[in-house]
Amino acid sequence: MILIVVRHLIRPQYADDFSRMVREFTAATRAEPGTISFEWSRSTDDPAVYFLIEAFRDAAAGEAHVNSSHFKAAIARLPDLLAAPPEIIHADIAADGWSRMAEVQQ
Repeated sequence: MILIVVRHLIRPQYADDFSRMVREFTAATRAEPGTISFEWSRSTDDPAVYFLIEAFRDAAAGEAHVNSSHFKAAIARLPDLLAAPPEIIHADIAADGWSRMAEVQQ
């Protein structure tokens, strides 16, 4: 599985509307067959920071994502919305998807 976390610093004038501005991109990515999860989260410490947590089935799914028209459109649009280049953590991990958390069981 490919696991990616991206930290986006949004220009202050777009911070409140950012989730709406990426809605179509998010929906299109979630519809990709290799997407396991694609979730945005707004920082509780800085309202201008959004985190994107992405999980793809494998490297081929990740490659299909970055070659998609919706990804290319988002990459073209993001520089206008961002206050700085995004920061990223990218990991290829040995997992097939979600697992149960051992510390909390029902």
